[in-house]
Amino acid sequence: MKERMKELGDAINETLANSDQIAEVISRIKSEGYDVFLVLEATVGFNRQDAEESESEESETEPAVQPELKVNAHDVRFLKSLKISVDNEKAA
Repeated sequence: MKERMKELGDAINETLANSDQIAEVISRIKSEGYDVFLVLEATVGFNRQDAEESESEESETEPAVQPELKVNAHDVRFLKSLKISVDNEKAA
């Protein structure tokens, strides 16, 4: 499984590195005088197929308490730059 996870990570990195769209945006940012660094976090989960049935039963129950989303003005600006809107009631 470790080898498969490494393969997946390599495939994701290669896909991002070969993306013309990402390269274009990074180039524009650099031309405006900024250094660019990109950090992505990915969560990958996997279960053996025989465990799928019990997993689906567990996922049907909702947590007792819904987590609260806290968003500050900097977060809102960043999300807007990605064309993601945030409900104003949740923004702090």
